[in-house]
Amino acid sequence: MGWKFDNPLYTLSDEEEVKQMISQWESEKHGGLWEGNNRLPYPLTWLIALVILTAFLITMPIWGQRPTAQLYAPMVELMDSPEVQRLTTPEEKIAYLTDRAMEVLEAMDDSRLPGLLDRHPINWLDLQLIAPQIREIAAAGGPYGLESYNVVGDQVVLANFEGSFRPDGLRERVQPWWDLGFTIDLFYVAYFVLAMVIVCKRLPPYTMKPDMSKAT
Repeated sequence: MGWKFDNPLYTLSDEEEVKQMISQWESEKHGGLWEGNNRLPYPLTWLIALVILTAFLITMPIWGQRPTAQLYAPMVELMDSPEVQRLTTPEEKIAYLTDRAMEVLEAMDDSRLPGLLDRHPINWLDLQLIAPQIREIAAAGGPYGLESYNVVGDQVVLANFEGSFRPDGLRERVQPWWDLGFTIDLFYVAYFVLAMVIVCKRLPPYTMKPDMSKAT
């Protein structure tokens, strides 16, 4: 197998290998069809690019987002209130708390918080499991606020992100907007496009047409 890199968008195969492939195409039938060696249509190429771009733009707001303790803090604060205790079912309790939490989050400066809570709903049982941890963190008054803690299952843990240094010498632990999902997406899309280009350009260039009258 000979590789040629002087014009990779034309072909990645050397002349000898191209001639071998053309010769093989001319000597075989392909499922009853003839090998035409036509290029990928431009509209299809642009369609693939449009699909990739659309997928990125639609999913970018939720790349790798994790719920923070800040989202559920208003719910924890009210879960023992008489208004909640009067409700009889867990569904009624969590619906009431979600509405109240939405009101609190909408009044905050960060406009993304209501949307985050909407995308990360919680049930009554899970709220009971994480409530003591959220109360403990809030009461401790440590260097990191509730926005720096992620809810992972039934555990509330300090986010594993390390951003810029703060004035107190500690790193920010707030999840960046792009997160790891952005990096992973870029890697795999680039890997896919590169692999497809290599596969396609290892074939003879589309300007070379096999003489199918020689096929047996």
